[in-house]
Amino acid sequence: MTDLRLALEAALNLPGWARHLAGHGPDSLLESLPVLRKSELPAMQAAEPPFAGLAGPASGFARLFASPGPIFEGVREQPDPLRFAPAFAEAGIGEGDVVLNCLSYHLTPGGFILDAAARSRGAAVIPAGPGNSAAIVEAIRAYRPSAYAGTPDFLKILLEAAGEAGSSIRKAVVTGAAFPPSLREWVAGQGILAIEAYGTAELGLVAHTTRDAAPGMLLAPGIIVEILRPGTNEVLPEGEVGEVAVTIPDSAHPVIRFSPGDMSMLMPGGRLRGWMGRADQSCKVKGMFVRPEQVAAILRRHPEAGRLRLVVSREGEVDAMELLAEGGDAAALEATLQAETKLRGAARVVPSGTLPRDGKLIADERPVA
Repeated sequence: MTDLRLALEAALNLPGWARHLAGHGPDSLLESLPVLRKSELPAMQAAEPPFAGLAGPASGFARLFASPGPIFEGVREQPDPLRFAPAFAEAGIGEGDVVLNCLSYHLTPGGFILDAAARSRGAAVIPAGPGNSAAIVEAIRAYRPSAYAGTPDFLKILLEAAGEAGSSIRKAVVTGAAFPPSLREWVAGQGILAIEAYGTAELGLVAHTTRDAAPGMLLAPGIIVEILRPGTNEVLPEGEVGEVAVTIPDSAHPVIRFSPGDMSMLMPGGRLRGWMGRADQSCKVKGMFVRPEQVAAILRRHPEAGRLRLVVSREGEVDAMELLAEGGDAAALEATLQAETKLRGAARVVPSGTLPRDGKLIADERPVA
């Protein structure tokens, strides 16, 4: 709590955070503070370049990046600035290892994030980046790396291309793309211990899997993770799927309730379920945006509904909405749906426990053209 208070004090001294947290002070409860969503950053940074007043001047950073969006980030000169070293430690990567790093070093921070983490553990790094498989295979043959860092799918591509030369790789930290069970099994079948790391350029490491194959991911040390009802500031209990929000109580670079736009769930034992989709479920219905926060507002007005899910479909050539609820009065729900969205839709009460616990408030079931 002391670290959080110091971080809030530091944030309130930055103009962007001061505007965002207006009306709140360093002693405010975390759950009372507004959420800052990654989707808001491009417009904020365009209005006040480069960092929207959420960080100090560009000259105070060692490296400056421009990720797709565009979103601009700065990284300070320090060992493991985005705190990915715990994932490398879990994979057993350290002194004596040579790491083939295949995340991009060009404008985006991914390559440098993994590079710094590996070197902070005492490993040597081959800054390969993605693509150019033929040149990377030649480097594998020359350096015989013992470890890999990058996306899981590119690891498979390289191992197949390298043949026997790729057998030197026995450890891996994979991130940046899906790591489905079939690919996990294939990588394990090559005799490689692969640790999956979940993090972002804004937050650094959020969680990683463990070598004991325990369910979910271990939360990174020193951060606070909340799961929110999508589109709101409302904290959900353990076991509910919702929007990830992360606070980093670091007074040198405070991050307060930042949502990268991902869905997940907190599990028993302080673990994170892992990436479970995107939180932004907004969609256009009859030319108007319908947002998850509007569905959440309906639930606040009708708590007897228990759980809601707005299904968007097509009836002939016309968009249609049906609000499914596990309780309440259908007519009252229809009236509130229209009041909140300014669109007409049907409501239907379904048996309790019918709606899936996947965090979705809006399900767009219209066929893709």
